[in-house]
Amino acid sequence: MVGTGDFTHPAWADELRRSLIPAEPGLFRLRPELAERLRGTSPRSCGGQVRFMLSAEISTIYRGGDRTRKVHHLLYAPTFAAADRITIALAKIGNLASDGRPILGLDSRHLLEITLEGGPGCYLIPAHAWTPWFAVLGSKSGFDVVADCYGDLAGHVFAIETGLSSDPPMNWMCSSLDGYRLVSNSDAHSPAMLGREATTFGTGLDYFAMAEALRTGKGLAGTLEFYPEEGKYHLDGHRKCGVRFAPEQSREHAGTCPVAEKLSLSGCCTG
Repeated sequence: MVGTGDFTHPAWADELRRSLIPAEPGLFRLRPELAERLRGTSPRSCGGQVRFMLSAEISTIYRGGDRTRKVHHLLYAPTFAAADRITIALAKIGNLASDGRPILGLDSRHLLEITLEGGPGCYLIPAHAWTPWFAVLGSKSGFDVVADCYGDLAGHVFAIETGLSSDPPMNWMCSSLDGYRLVSNSDAHSPAMLGREATTFGTGLDYFAMAEALRTGKGLAGTLEFYPEEGKYHLDGHRKCGVRFAPEQSREHAGTCPVAEKLSLSGCCTG
């Protein structure tokens, strides 16, 4: 099962329509002529059955309370008609053609409302929930609990994405997440990394059955995780300064860079 990514982008949406046809409920497969062409050029290890779900990632940047909030969200839809309803509503807010993951100036609660109004089966999952700068629980621009991000519609959020730098045991340490199912995904914007993380299901091939598994936990078999300490948010640093610290080193330097002394190190390391 592969998320299409970027169904809000006009050019990519056209490509999806040209390439995909309906399969099982809420799912799509490649047109036969495309599938046949790929069978002739792909290795045997890639010859299994593949299905697609319509998905997108949206970046919202807005003022919430006394802080600027920067939160990424994953959107899912079971039909092109539902995806179109979401796209039309978002196009009134910002430029969807500028990037596959558009940056929109609307709050997270409003984005969730637009997603739900796409129709039955549409849902939203907070993306890479702990990323410091762009996530629902991010230390730099997020919230202390998921519900605060989505207000009166918070009950419609039933799962969060762990992200590359955290895994289920880390998330289980946070009791406020006990009511959420945990999913892991590889990044649709990094095709070479597809399958690096994945969510496993015990359901049939059915979009709605998989969504129900996420709501209830029944049929959700677990996740396949990237080694989280390899994620960039377990170290602090400044690339330009050549500084990279483990947590104990950051504490020794009071969270500041020893080269650029006025700059905070927190969450800055990029590898």
